[in-house]
Amino acid sequence: MKKPRKLFLTALLSLAGALWMPSAAAEVDYTRFVNPRIGTGGHGHVFLGANVPFGYVQLGPTQPTRGWDWCSGYHHSDSVLIGFGHQHLSGTGIGDLGDVALLPIAHEKQRQTKFSHASETVSPGYYAVKLAEPNVLVELTATKRVGMHRYTFGGDQSEALIMLDLRQGIGWDHVSQCQMTQESPTVVTGYRHSVGWARRQKDFFVAEFSRPVELTKVDGDTTGILTVKDIAEPLLVKVALSAVSVENAKLNLQKELPDWNFQKTVAAARKAWNDELSKIQIAPLSSPEGAMTIFYTALYHTMIAPSVFNDVNGEYRGADGKIHKGNFTNYTTLSLWDTYRAAHPLQTLIHPEKQADIAQTFLNIFNEQGKLPVWHLMGNETDCMVGNPGIPVLADLVLKGFFGNLSIEKAYEAMKTSAMLDERGMNLLKEYGYLPFDKDDTNETVAKGLEYALADWCVAQVAKKLGKKADFQYFMNRSKLYQKHFDQKDGFIKGLSSTGERRKPFNPFHSAHRADDFTEGNAWQYTWLVPHDVHGLVKTFGSEGKFLAKFDSLFIVSGDLGKDASPDISGLIGQYAHGNEPSHHILYMYNYVGQPWKGARLLRQTMREMYSDDFDGLSGNEDVGQMSAWYVLSAIGLYQVEPAGGKFIIGSPAVGEATLSVGNGKTFTVKATDNSEENIYVQRALLNGKPYTKSYILFSDILRGGTLELQMGPQPGNFGTKKKDRP
Repeated sequence: MKKPRKLFLTALLSLAGALWMPSAAAEVDYTRFVNPRIGTGGHGHVFLGANVPFGYVQLGPTQPTRGWDWCSGYHHSDSVLIGFGHQHLSGTGIGDLGDVALLPIAHEKQRQTKFSHASETVSPGYYAVKLAEPNVLVELTATKRVGMHRYTFGGDQSEALIMLDLRQGIGWDHVSQCQMTQESPTVVTGYRHSVGWARRQKDFFVAEFSRPVELTKVDGDTTGILTVKDIAEPLLVKVALSAVSVENAKLNLQKELPDWNFQKTVAAARKAWNDELSKIQIAPLSSPEGAMTIFYTALYHTMIAPSVFNDVNGEYRGADGKIHKGNFTNYTTLSLWDTYRAAHPLQTLIHPEKQADIAQTFLNIFNEQGKLPVWHLMGNETDCMVGNPGIPVLADLVLKGFFGNLSIEKAYEAMKTSAMLDERGMNLLKEYGYLPFDKDDTNETVAKGLEYALADWCVAQVAKKLGKKADFQYFMNRSKLYQKHFDQKDGFIKGLSSTGERRKPFNPFHSAHRADDFTEGNAWQYTWLVPHDVHGLVKTFGSEGKFLAKFDSLFIVSGDLGKDASPDISGLIGQYAHGNEPSHHILYMYNYVGQPWKGARLLRQTMREMYSDDFDGLSGNEDVGQMSAWYVLSAIGLYQVEPAGGKFIIGSPAVGEATLSVGNGKTFTVKATDNSEENIYVQRALLNGKPYTKSYILFSDILRGGTLELQMGPQPGNFGTKKKDRP
C-alpha cells in the first residue's frame, strides 16, 4: 500500500480546465508538470538529472553504491555525492554506467561531498545543486550526446579544483582500461573501457573548458585533478561522448553544442521535452489531486530510453564490437522483458516516426550477434531476464505496418532464427515441448516457457501474414505450452519434470529469487501469463465460471511468499503484483470474459494506490519506462494485452479527455464523458459519432484519427459483455 500523496504542484493544478484542451497546447509548458523526483525513493530506481528525450547522455549526480536501491546511481535516502556522471540507467534492477564523472572538490584528497535535497533544483533538461564543500553552485544540462556543466564558485576561493573520475562506476561496473590526456589548455580527452552488466563497454570523451585548466593525474589515468585559476566568472564545461572514438566525440561536440550559451542549451532541452510531452494532451478530472504531475512525469519517464547509440556521422559500435555506419538512428538500453508489454506499444502510438529506426536497430543487432536483442546495453547483449522479448516488439512493428522499405522477410528470418536457437533452454523446448525443471540447471523454467510461448505466437502471426502455413502451425503449437503446465486439479500452472511429473511439494504463494520455477513471481501471478491466448486459457480451466472463480480470488488471497522472495514482487492487491511486469496485463483480462466492470474497479484502485507524486511514487522498479507506460495507457483508457498486433483493450480512463498525436498530422481523442472518481464504468461508446459496442479498439482505427467517446457511470453497465463485443 502506498503512502499518502504529497502534492508538489497544487497551484499549477488549479489551472485545470479549458487550458488543457488541445487548442491551447501551444501555450502550455508541459515540463512544469514533471516532477523528476518521483521514483527516486522506495524501489523506483529512476534517473535524476539532465537529459533530452532518448538521449545518449544522462548527466546527473552519482552517489556511492550502497545496495540494490542505488542501481541508477542515486537514491533519495542518501546525501553523499561522488561525482556528476554522464550516463545513468533508469529503473533497472541491476546497476551500471556512471561513466566519466566530474566533481568540484575543496582539496586534492577529497573524493566525495555532502549535499541536501533542499539545495537541489530539477526539471526536464536541467539539474542544479548548491554544495557547501567546496562552495559552488553546480548546474547541468544536456543535448543528445553532450553534457554541459556550469560551476559558479563562492567568493572565498582563489582557485578551483575539479576531479575527473574514470575509476568509479555504478554497481557492477568496473574500469578495465582508461586514459586521460590534456590536448590543450582547455581540452582534455580520453576513454573509459569497463566490465559490468555491459561486459565490454567503451566510452570515449572530450571535455572542453571555457577557460584554461591544468591537469594533474592521480592513481595513474583513473583520476585527474583539474586546477582552474580564474574563477571570478562561472566555469563552463562541455563533455561529449562517443562509443566509437575520441574523434567522433569531438565531432558530436562540434555539431551538437558549438557555443557556450548555457541558458540557450537549457531552453533547447526544455523545448525538446515539450515537443514530446505535448504529444498527449489531457484534461484531468475536476479534482485532479496531482493527476497532471503523475501523468506527465510518467510520460517523461517513458522517454529516458531507449537511448540514441550512434554518433552524428552515423557510426556506432555494434553487438559484434565492430564499428558500423548507417543512415538511421541506432538505439540501445533495450529492457525488452519489461518494455514489450506497454512501453513499446505506447511508442507506436505517439512516436511512429521512430519505429522504422527501432526495427532497423533490431535487424542490425540480429546481423551482428545472430539473434534478436534480449536486454541490450551499450552495444552489449546481457541476456538478462527470460524469453525472447525482442520478438514481440519486432512482430508488433511488422503487424502494425511500420516497416516501410525494410524487409519483412528479413524480420521474419530474425524472429524464426532467434526462436530456434539451442540456448537459454530452447533446446529443451524443442525436445520436450516444455522446459523440464530437472534438465535445466538455471531454474525459472515455467517463466521461460511462458515467455517463449507468447513470443512463438508472435512469430506465428508474422508467418501467417507472409503465407508460411507450416511455420504458422508449428509456432502456434509451441505457443500452447501453457496447457502442459496447467494442473486441472487446483487451477495453477506448475513446473514439470522430464517425465511429466508436476513439481512437489507445491506452494502457489512461495517464491525464491532465481531459484524456483518462476522469475520474480509465484504461481498465483504466473498462471495468467498467457496474454496471447486468453480465451485458450479460459478453456483450459474448463469454463468461464471456473476461470472467473479462480481469477477473482487472485485479488483477495494472501499468503507468505517466503524469505527468499524477490523484492520485485511488490504493489500487491491480493496476489496481483503491480510492482513487477508479468502482472501488467492481468486487469484487462476481465474484458475477455465479458466482465469489464471488475477490471474497472481494480484499474482505478491500482492507479490511485500504486502511483503518487511523492519521491516514493512507484510501487516497483520503473524498469526503463514500463511502469510509467502502464500508467499512461491506463489513464487514457487503453492497453495492448496481446503482445503484438495492436488490439487495445478499453479500460477505465483516469482523465476526462486525452488527445494523442498519432502521426501524419492526425490526432486520436479518448473522451470520457461524466468521468469522475465515482463514475468509473463505461456505459456505452461512440467512435467518430457512431455507436461502438466492442470493449477494444484496433490500432488501425486509432491511426486513422478521430474520437472515441466513452459515457461513464457509477454502476456497471452492459458495455462489452456480449461475446461478439469481447476482444
